[in-house]
Amino acid sequence: MKAIILLATLKKGGQSNTEVLCDFFSEYLKKHNAEAEIIKLVDYNILPGTYLDMGKGDAWPALFEKIKQADILIFATPVWWGTHSSQMQQVFERLDEVQDEIREGKESQLAGKTGGIIVTGDMDGAQHIIGNIANFYNALGILLPPQTTLTVLWDGHAKGEERPRGELMAYYDEEYAEDAETMAVNLVKYAGM
Repeated sequence: MKAIILLATLKKGGQSNTEVLCDFFSEYLKKHNAEAEIIKLVDYNILPGTYLDMGKGDAWPALFEKIKQADILIFATPVWWGTHSSQMQQVFERLDEVQDEIREGKESQLAGKTGGIIVTGDMDGAQHIIGNIANFYNALGILLPPQTTLTVLWDGHAKGEERPRGELMAYYDEEYAEDAETMAVNLVKYAGM
């Protein structure tokens, strides 16, 4: 079973809290025989637009092929001003053509995929983000099973806080192991149905 995690951090260099949480969660997927690939969106030249292919130099078409091959699709984003990151918004925009195809009566290219959501931040905003992504998944035919969101809102994630990877992993393990386990089990279970 294959999972793709679209990591929408804004940090190009170095680690981000969302990236470390994705690494943490990937181990739970692996434990349940699901291979996870994390795609750090900011490292790719994804052109702005609302079509699947925006022309020469656009990295999105190759990424979309990977998404289509996956059984599980996870959107991972930090909270910025109460909502998802601009990188996550770009994913919504680039998948707009899939919605256009559905409106034309075609089957969704993402039908049958199982979705999950990962959110990090230092204050509120997660419920708003989860609602937006759940609505987006629904519109594209992606199933969001119960208990398949992993949210860590913690002052240790505040802008400018630089926590070592080991400290973040220890915190996630202590506080979120049970949530990560439940999410992985449900994603794998529903993706296998």
